[in-house]
Amino acid sequence: MSQKTTKSAGTFLPALALLFIGLKLTGHITWSWWWVLAPLWAPVAFFLLVLAIAGLLWLWGDFMQRRGH
Repeated sequence: MSQKTTKSAGTFLPALALLFIGLKLTGHITWSWWWVLAPLWAPVAFFLLVLAIAGLLWLWGDFMQRRGH
């Protein structure tokens, strides 16, 4: 039995960023650099957003517990 392992999940977003950078530099797209580089910063921003929401929920739960609810 043959097992195939790929590492595409870890290389997809950087490859997409390189593609977008190439398209931007050659003039094929006129997007803002924020959107061109989004494959690099968006996962970090998403993680920080989820972390902030989890922290707020934890604080709210702690506050409600202290109030006796």
